[in-house]
Amino acid sequence: MQSLEKDLEDLEKKHLRRYLEPVGQRKNSRLAIRNKHFINFSSNDYLGLTKHPKVIAAAVRALRRWGAGSGASRLISGNLKIHADLEARLATFKNEAAAIVFSSGYLANLGVVTSLLNEEDLVLVDRLSHASLIDAARLSMAKLWVYPHKDVSAVATLLQRGRSFRKRLVITDSYFSMDGDVAPLDRLVEACRKENAILMIDEAHSTGVFGKSGRGLSEHFGLEGRIGVVMGTLSKSLGSVGGFVAGQTALKETLVNRAREFIYTTAPSPAASAAAMESLKIILETPEIRRRLWRNVCFIRDALKSLGFNLMESEGPIIPVLIGDTARSIRMSSFLRKEGIYAPMIRPPTVPKNRDRIRFSISASHQKAELEAAVKSLKKIRNKI
Repeated sequence: MQSLEKDLEDLEKKHLRRYLEPVGQRKNSRLAIRNKHFINFSSNDYLGLTKHPKVIAAAVRALRRWGAGSGASRLISGNLKIHADLEARLATFKNEAAAIVFSSGYLANLGVVTSLLNEEDLVLVDRLSHASLIDAARLSMAKLWVYPHKDVSAVATLLQRGRSFRKRLVITDSYFSMDGDVAPLDRLVEACRKENAILMIDEAHSTGVFGKSGRGLSEHFGLEGRIGVVMGTLSKSLGSVGGFVAGQTALKETLVNRAREFIYTTAPSPAASAAAMESLKIILETPEIRRRLWRNVCFIRDALKSLGFNLMESEGPIIPVLIGDTARSIRMSSFLRKEGIYAPMIRPPTVPKNRDRIRFSISASHQKAELEAAVKSLKKIRNKI
C-alpha cells in the first residue's frame, strides 16, 4: 500500500490528482458543494430534463408499479415490459429497426465491440474517441489501429491496408465530449461503404441536441438507417441513466446472445427506463427546449469569442476554453469557483499534454443572467492567465 501512497503523491506534485466532491444540492442550473452555491457549467443535462416534473412523475409511477430494482438480469426474470417499451421507443426515435438497453453507456460500448470482433478482425478508432471505445477495442482482441482525429483519408487508407482481416470496424464519437467538435459522419459512411466496413458511432453527447428534431447527428447528416451501429446514452440529454445501441434486428439479437455486459448484469432500474421514455416524448413534443438550449449556446459562444478566448474547433453546447498549461488551468478554475462559477478543468490523461482546458457545458436550464455572470467572470481573469 505504500507504493499506492507514493503514486498519489506523484500525481499531487504534477497537479493531476483528482478528488471526489459531494454535491449537497442540485437544482436546475445550480449546485451546492460544502454549502457554497455555484452556477453549474459542468453538467451533461443539456436539456434540463433531470428535474423536469413530467420526467420525475414518470419515474415515480414506475417505482410504485415495478419497485426500486429490476430484480434479475434480462435473460433470467428481469426483462420487464418497461424495458421492451423503452427499446421500441428508442428504435423509433433513432429511426432504426431495433434497439437494446444497457445499464450504462460504458457497458454498451464494451458490449458491442467485444461481441462483434475477435482476433481475426480490425478496428479503427479516432484518436480522441471516448475512453470506453478505446477500452472496448482493446478488449475485443482485434487488431487496433488509431487514426488521426477526424482524418477520413487516413481511415480510407487504413481500410485498404486491412483488407485481409475478416471484419473491419471504424469507431468514432459523433460529437466529441472534450473538444466539442463534430465527426465528418457523411464522409466516414462513404469511406466504409466503399470498403464494405462497418461504422459505429457514439451519439452519447449528440442525442437530444443535434438534428432537426433532436435525434442526433445521424439525423443531422441524413444518415439514419445507414450506419451499422448507433450507440447512445440515457444519461445526458435524456436526463436518466443507462446506455443503448440501435441498428438492425440482427445486431440486437447478437448482443442479446454475446454481450457479456448485457447478459451478466442486473437489468436497468424501471424508474430510469420510465424517465428516459418520458424524456424522449418531451424532446419530440416540446421543441422550444432545444431552441432555448441553442440560444444559450449562441450567446455564450459569441461572448467568449469576442473576449479572445480560444474555443478550439468546437460547436454546440460543449465549449472548451483552451489554456494549455495545467497550473494555469487550476488557477483559472479556482478563480471561477471564487466567483461562484463551477466549470471543471480538463487535464491529462483525459486530454493530451499541454491541451488543458476549462470546459463549459451549456444547458437549456441556464438563465440569461447566469450566462452573463460567467462571461463577466471570464472577462476579469482573461488578462491574468
